[in-house]
Amino acid sequence: MEYLQYGKRETEYLSSRCSKMAILISNLGHLERKVISDPFIAIVASVASQQISGRAAETIWRRFCELAGDITPEKILNLDSTAMRECGLSTRKCEYIKGIAESAVSGVVDFNNLRNLSDSDVINCLVKLRGVGEWTAEMILIFSLKRLNVLSFGDFAIKKGLAKLHGKEGITKEDFEYYRELYSPYCSIASLYLWEV
Repeated sequence: MEYLQYGKRETEYLSSRCSKMAILISNLGHLERKVISDPFIAIVASVASQQISGRAAETIWRRFCELAGDITPEKILNLDSTAMRECGLSTRKCEYIKGIAESAVSGVVDFNNLRNLSDSDVINCLVKLRGVGEWTAEMILIFSLKRLNVLSFGDFAIKKGLAKLHGKEGITKEDFEYYRELYSPYCSIASLYLWEV
């Protein structure tokens, strides 16, 4: 099992930039978050678990992995859609996952090359896939490509965490950009702590 790698350098930097974040980091200690290093597998897993509870997502993903064996584009394209639905996937999610596999096989998206692209180029590339929005692409940046400077404006829990941490009613786009700059270049690590809030 692989985890997002960060340490004293990142937490001390964030603590030096923001006293409230410093208290949060001190109280929570080191947070472990799993990563899926293969971006193709990560995006299929992400689509499979969209809009359902964590426990249900784990069950569906386990069944899907048992059905597919190796999670490769070729294996997914050869799967029977009925068998995929029996894992707990909706018809739409089955279509999305097959479409992602097709994009990989046809070369529309070169998943192996994603790690060579900038954050914005990765997002622009992935949002072309049906079922993948900006938030999903940003989560792939953090939890597959291990990018350390991602703060997602589309993440409700991040905005809620920022508001709670800084004693605000809500977070405007202007507020968000201020905090993004404050936590940069380690926004992804700040995100881990904001999710805990």
